[in-house]
Amino acid sequence: MTKRVETTIYLASGNAHKVAELAALAARDGLAVEILSAKALGGMPAVEEDTGTFAGNARKKALALRAIAPAGTAVLADDSGVCVDHLDGGPGVESAYFAGPQGDSAANLRKLEEVMRGVPAGRRGARFYCLLYLIDAAGGEHVFEGECRGVLLDAPRGGAGFGYDPLFVPEGFSQSYAELGDEVKSRLSHRARAWAALSAWWRGGGAAVGG
Repeated sequence: MTKRVETTIYLASGNAHKVAELAALAARDGLAVEILSAKALGGMPAVEEDTGTFAGNARKKALALRAIAPAGTAVLADDSGVCVDHLDGGPGVESAYFAGPQGDSAANLRKLEEVMRGVPAGRRGARFYCLLYLIDAAGGEHVFEGECRGVLLDAPRGGAGFGYDPLFVPEGFSQSYAELGDEVKSRLSHRARAWAALSAWWRGGGAAVGG
């Protein structure tokens, strides 16, 4: 049976993990959408993420991809990060480049582990935050947010997930994001919660704005 697709959404990222995660969430919610990577359009245009805010950076990425996306399609940009209480909310919007401009996720993870070394358990609170910026097929712009609070481990645990997942334990659990597996993470992650807001809007008729 052929999957019914009403709207194609191009994700302003080449990150295969994010594409797969959002595509799975869309399928779970029964949305008639197809989510494709920016690679399907030849790659994500270069964008300098210099606004200092999640919303500003996400909008820049969405507008850059909108400029090359086919008519009648939507674009979605994700800007997310880990906000650590002990670091006054850092690395926050700079999470992807915490260890330098190369955007090396393994190096970012090592740096966060290092800067938090010796910080007592009571001061290791953190939250993952995600902002989704959607430009619909008619050009309307929409923002959806989600977060997941938790604590940081002393050392990474688990081989699943990506980015800072091995160091983060969400509230109510004793396992890291990287140990919980995709099924559990898809229910409680910051990106899943931001998607839930988008999905509710879409299923409530908001997507009709895009034709």
